[in-house]
Amino acid sequence: MSSEEPKTARLPRCSIVIRCYNEENHIGRLLEGVMHQTVRDPGIIVVDSGSTDGTLDIVARYPAQVIHVTPQEFSFGRALNRGCTATSAEFVVVASAHVYPIYKDWLERLLAPFKDERVALVYGKQRGDERTKYSERQVFATWFGDHPNPSQKHPFCNNANAAIRRTVWGRQPYDESLTGLEDIAWGRAAMGLGYRIVYEPAAEVVHVHEETAARLYNRYRREAIALKGIFPEERFNLWDLLRLFVGNVASDLYHATGDGVLMRSAGSVLMFRLMQFWGTYRGFARRRPVTSGLRQTFYYPRLRARTIPDSEQSRAQHRIEYEDSHRAKGRNGGG
Repeated sequence: MSSEEPKTARLPRCSIVIRCYNEENHIGRLLEGVMHQTVRDPGIIVVDSGSTDGTLDIVARYPAQVIHVTPQEFSFGRALNRGCTATSAEFVVVASAHVYPIYKDWLERLLAPFKDERVALVYGKQRGDERTKYSERQVFATWFGDHPNPSQKHPFCNNANAAIRRTVWGRQPYDESLTGLEDIAWGRAAMGLGYRIVYEPAAEVVHVHEETAARLYNRYRREAIALKGIFPEERFNLWDLLRLFVGNVASDLYHATGDGVLMRSAGSVLMFRLMQFWGTYRGFARRRPVTSGLRQTFYYPRLRARTIPDSEQSRAQHRIEYEDSHRAKGRNGGG
């Protein structure tokens, strides 16, 4: 807040920007979780890109501002820029519509590192639930560990559960041309400006991807195209595909055996890892520009019909108790 602003004009400490498209099965639980946060009255901005289901009916039950983006103009970066433009809050929390917080102090934990003025971005832990594919659980365990990192040396982050300092966004908006990984590109730019990225595992959400094989392939292909644009020096060849597929399948099956779920997880492991690395290979192999038609395929695909760590026990009083009725009404969480 500038010195010229009256104290009575103090705005919410944060606004939450939620990008969504046909998320009636998930967004209600996220919004319900926001209502239980220790950070009171955050601004809620829903950027909808053409939902045709009951998503907006659910959003209407909550104190949220809705911004509409047409499918033709949508990109992840453009949706975030629209959301950030709509708020003057000091910090912007970015959440996927298919996540939901575990604890009532999710926002509080996510915002705490910003006490250091050199922090531009904080991202939190993600984990799956009973619907999450086993290999995706392994990905979450690898990317989002239990130990905080107050000064990350690389630009990795994830906009399914993150917060940014809005003044830095004012200097460096999200890249609207990327087909994905706009979060990593933004983190890299922020680090180039002298700011830091913080990982805070206590700011935890459940994140569920309920994807077909085709959609999984599509996700990794568009992210590979984006990664190649952000880091032109990166390569991914057939040898990378083979060794990573074999190595990750072997690791997943080993852990599934230890967890006693090998028989019911083996097929899912093979499918997930094949689509992950085949999609990555095809994305890196693409040489032609990304057309508007391909963007529509990326963002609007045709639909087809672990043990809790001991450290969490001490936070049980902060846990959000979601009612079963939310699931029955399509208010369950799961990008």
